Amino acid sequence: MLNEPTVIALNSHTQDVLAMGREAWQMIGRTPGYIVAVRPLRQGAITDFEITQRMIRLLLQRSGVMRFNRPRVLICVPSAITEVERRAVEEAARRAGAAGAFLIEQPMAAAIGAGLPVHEPLGSMIVDVGGGTTEVAVISLGGIVALRALRVGSFDLDAAVQTYVRREYGIAIGERTAEEIKMAIGSACPMEDEVKAEVRGRDLMTGLPKTVILSPDEVRDAIEEHVGAIVDSVVECLSQAPPELAQDLIVQGIHMVGGGALLRGLRHRLAEETALPVRLVDAPLECVVLGAGRCLEAFDSLKSVFMGGRSSG
Repeated sequence: MLNEPTVIALNSHTQDVLAMGREAWQMIGRTPGYIVAVRPLRQGAITDFEITQRMIRLLLQRSGVMRFNRPRVLICVPSAITEVERRAVEEAARRAGAAGAFLIEQPMAAAIGAGLPVHEPLGSMIVDVGGGTTEVAVISLGGIVALRALRVGSFDLDAAVQTYVRREYGIAIGERTAEEIKMAIGSACPMEDEVKAEVRGRDLMTGLPKTVILSPDEVRDAIEEHVGAIVDSVVECLSQAPPELAQDLIVQGIHMVGGGALLRGLRHRLAEETALPVRLVDAPLECVVLGAGRCLEAFDSLKSVFMGGRSSG
């Protein structure tokens, strides 16, 4: 129904919401001082409770549900979420107009969205590289058997590119430019047909616009620390899995979801480091939300996979 980035643009004088989603994302780094484009969620946690609440309310309105009744809401959250963060999510949803908030862990929703046999006594492995978090889980019999969760994701790769360009070239570039560089020439391992990219930013010494040429090697170096952490978390999760399930993964392989999974070469690097087949699922960006949708369609039969506790208003 709706596919938008988690960004909201506010007038800091009046606190009015000016834009949300893609429209607000396009404003990042391009607004006058009194307009702020903010991400109310960072590293999978709420950074601004009020703005998150307003954003959920806007999402509910755009989905058309508010005209009829107070809906029950299912929200996908990182598995590393703390009890305090969990209550904040439930409360934000309730205050935004939800009758009740159910939570499901992102790796579980992703596995259901990818059509994996989560309720069978068979090991399935999901690697979900999101914007703020990376989660690696081995799932069997409707539960998570082994888990590694990192508060590192695609936004951290973008920030690493920004830091590198600032340090090496003395040029400030915006969040959107860094993301475009990562998508254009970023990779987790050397690739064929690599090309360089032109990067425009502001010279920190003179304050004037300046253009430099970045190579794929440089971008790889810039993001290596974070990519390495993601790969290590997959290896660690495999080492936690019981031997019988680890044996299943030789056949089943690893399934990758999330926007970060689209980083070129990441699949090959994981396959190399784990010696297992690695597959990118269909619709990696939408896989988690599609899994949540399936849970709602089969609410009673799948509600056992929700996280414990429920908030109702």
